[in-house]
Amino acid sequence: MSRPIVATINTAALRQNLAIARQAAPNSRVWSVVKANAYGHGLDRVWSSLSDTDGFALLNLEEAILLRERGWKKPILLLEGFFHADELEILDRYRLTTSVHSNWQIKALAEAELTAPLDIYVKMNSGMNRLGFQPEQIGNVWHKLRALPNVSEMTLMAHFAEAEKNEGIIAPMARVEHVAEGLECPRSLANSAATLWHQQTHFDWVRPGIILYGASPSGHWQDIAGTGLKPVMTLTSEIIGVQNLKQGDGVGYSSLYRASGEQRIGVVACGYADGYPRHAPTGTPVMVDGVRTRTLGAVSMDMIMVDLTPCPQAGIGTRVELWGDTVKIDDVAGAAGTVGYELMCALAPRVPVDVS
Repeated sequence: MSRPIVATINTAALRQNLAIARQAAPNSRVWSVVKANAYGHGLDRVWSSLSDTDGFALLNLEEAILLRERGWKKPILLLEGFFHADELEILDRYRLTTSVHSNWQIKALAEAELTAPLDIYVKMNSGMNRLGFQPEQIGNVWHKLRALPNVSEMTLMAHFAEAEKNEGIIAPMARVEHVAEGLECPRSLANSAATLWHQQTHFDWVRPGIILYGASPSGHWQDIAGTGLKPVMTLTSEIIGVQNLKQGDGVGYSSLYRASGEQRIGVVACGYADGYPRHAPTGTPVMVDGVRTRTLGAVSMDMIMVDLTPCPQAGIGTRVELWGDTVKIDDVAGAAGTVGYELMCALAPRVPVDVS
């Protein structure tokens, strides 16, 4: 494509981030979370760079099948389980591990005709109030599933809503400990934040997601700056136009920015149709020719404007980093009132991807 925007995927960083996650929980096995097309990085592009993992965790059957067809033979966990009873035939064929979070799934497992029993993750609602059985239901659910011929190994699974806070795991961990008493069951509790910061949550399997891709589970890059984690995705483009403003000149739709004096600005080939956040305000960080500067005015569908005051040498064709190694995706997301997860997943199909 002639348009200069490109997303570069650093597979060496991906491998390093997995190694760091494993070092953080050395006595646990690792589910590498690759849902949402590997957080926008492209599952088919990156899964082999994560092949040192113990298993992959995702949502869609299509993604699970892709991994099997590419030759992945180790475990695959469906984090939301199966959505319809007739999907159990596919789980059986591809030997997938499924979460179970609802009574209808137990009934479907009891009635299914499988060639071999399936491994099960029993999802407990530890206070997040998304999917999962209430703590007081777990004992009964566990024994129901344990009695089914279609059920093989069982693991207790929960999730943390506030693991980025020191106190955020206290109440859910107390619920888990109470429920697990007497079950003698394997457990999978830790997300990225808990993997990094709460050793007492690690148990048998951890489930790192966002840290594999080099962003912070707290949304603040400084919280992981000393870990060795590296951004995997770098989004770059070029300046395709330059404007010289006079005092009072407006920039972009609705003239959300007006020059306070003479000012030189650059127009960059990147907009919200590429996945850049539309609500990013004036002042969102951007790197132009290796110099940190800021966006100006409203983000358009195909363009953003940037302040060239700190980099007067910049001109047509100058490289611009929207996020990546030097401008952290968490900083861009924070300026736009969102999280790095969303920006990764929002990368548009029209943006070409280079895997290095």
